Amino acid sequence: MTFHIVTLFPEFFREVLACGLMGKAVEAGLVAFDFVNPRDFAQDRHHTVDDRPYGGGPGMVMMPGPLAQALSGIGTPGPMLLMTPGGRPFGQDAAKRLASAPDLTLICGRYEGIDARLGMRFPLEPLSVGDFVVNGGESAALCVIEAVARLVPGFMGKNESAEEESFSSGLLEYPHYTRPEVFEGLAVPPVLLSGDHARIAAWRREQSLAATLAVRPELLPEAGLTARDVEFLQGKKGPGLGRNLYAALLHGPVLNRQGKTGTTSLTNLDVHDIARVSRSYGLGGYFVVTPLADQRALAEKLTGHWTGGPGSQANPDRAEALSLVRVRSDLPQVMDEIARERGLRPFVAATSARAEGESGFTGFGRLREILCEKPVLLVFGTGSGLAPEATCLADGVLPPIRLLDAYNHLSVRSAAAILIDRLLGDVY
Repeated sequence: MTFHIVTLFPEFFREVLACGLMGKAVEAGLVAFDFVNPRDFAQDRHHTVDDRPYGGGPGMVMMPGPLAQALSGIGTPGPMLLMTPGGRPFGQDAAKRLASAPDLTLICGRYEGIDARLGMRFPLEPLSVGDFVVNGGESAALCVIEAVARLVPGFMGKNESAEEESFSSGLLEYPHYTRPEVFEGLAVPPVLLSGDHARIAAWRREQSLAATLAVRPELLPEAGLTARDVEFLQGKKGPGLGRNLYAALLHGPVLNRQGKTGTTSLTNLDVHDIARVSRSYGLGGYFVVTPLADQRALAEKLTGHWTGGPGSQANPDRAEALSLVRVRSDLPQVMDEIARERGLRPFVAATSARAEGESGFTGFGRLREILCEKPVLLVFGTGSGLAPEATCLADGVLPPIRLLDAYNHLSVRSAAAILIDRLLGDVY
């Protein structure tokens, strides 16, 4: 396999690619490296390859001319990868795909990046190795080279070495131990000394599962888990972030179809279904909020039937979900109750089916960060959505579920299920 590396700094690579397994692979003819420097194609005596950006702004941009000639001179480029923070995330699946190509071209940008017209002239595949910015694409290219080259047959010596590493099975790798058996009072786990290969394999699987749950839980749904794996993980799962999340279903003040502030009637399905979602995701509580005394009485009667009446005997699972429901008269009362309960004022996140106003949305990632620090109250509106009298109490607003589509008319119980899953679905 030949890697064509387009870079202004070929010296960045030479020593790194000549050592360890990579150096042995080069000697064995398994991989080869071809360095192409755009400066060699510059048209002036200073070998200029960058210029100021049109439209102004800081920094310089790599010119299209030298880069285009550099790329055109590669006889068999194979897939052409542009190392850029704005590219698609690079992962093990991409490494496997690229490892089957006899040639691979990696373009290392510098400065503020390359002229965008290169992407119109050549089939560039923008690729990112992480959500961070470095001085140039060279260090990113090294990551891609190592990840791809080690999958070339013969590179690792033993194919098992590549198959058992992190991400190959969709899980993080289990911990390793070697001599001595005891190091500074720390012993090797006895199972690894047992000689029982079935027990060792089971232990390693469990260690991989536990490590993935602790560090990268979002990988688990795609890891091909068995029923035994799930049972093990259920025993390891802590209370999770859900305990910091509270839901409130507001029946007033909300908007009617004419955009005027009013109240709505309680709906049996909303109370039941959002309670079941709240229990499934381990929420700290679910508040049904209405300013109308008769509606509060109805809600108490409804929940009481399932939590203390005949319904609790007929359907204990429903009783467990409905036990989360608290009926209150207004949103400030809910906020004060959570503050007393948790010792911190909750961050209030409103929901809406409309993109309105000039303020930016509070993203799901940011709200998860807040959940790690303090309680969050997620407020859902009935009718045609929350009235301004309610949204003015919020610290942030989540984006609509279908942000880029004009039709956003889900039932509130459907919206609650989707939004709670987006916040907690991959967070265990």
